[in-house]
Amino acid sequence: MKIILRVCAIASVLVLGACDTGPKGSVGFSLPDGDVEQGKANYIALGCNSCHVNDQVPQLDSAEPAVISVTLGGETTHIKTYGELVTSVINPSHRVSRRQSLDVATKSGDSRMTNLNDVMTVTQLIDLVAFVQSSYTLSPFSSSKYPVYWIPESAKASKE
Repeated sequence: MKIILRVCAIASVLVLGACDTGPKGSVGFSLPDGDVEQGKANYIALGCNSCHVNDQVPQLDSAEPAVISVTLGGETTHIKTYGELVTSVINPSHRVSRRQSLDVATKSGDSRMTNLNDVMTVTQLIDLVAFVQSSYTLSPFSSSKYPVYWIPESAKASKE
């Protein structure tokens, strides 16, 4: 019961946090639609494929094995939102924890992803995110079906 209450409390905080209308809230923030093909070109030009794998743009081959190989796109039960993807590009450490392996995070818990904030333009960011988001395919989630293994005697008696 305590676990259920904790999960409900955490879910409530997350839902209410997403509706933040304060000075740092995202209400009213939107970017224009990006160009997927230009985003693919930016993905290559910015060297994203040196550390990321995508079905449309394979990871760069080099004499040395890649230090990081993170797959972007593909089938998922949860489509990444535009906001999640923008945040991942401009603040790659936001979801990296110290417990993750050192191939994606430093000892201090920061992402090893190159910070491109001073290199790419806003237009490049918009197009890049449009490309990455278009790479995901939603696959329906189906919950497990558990058969009844035991029928209590009282239920058997009421059916007779």
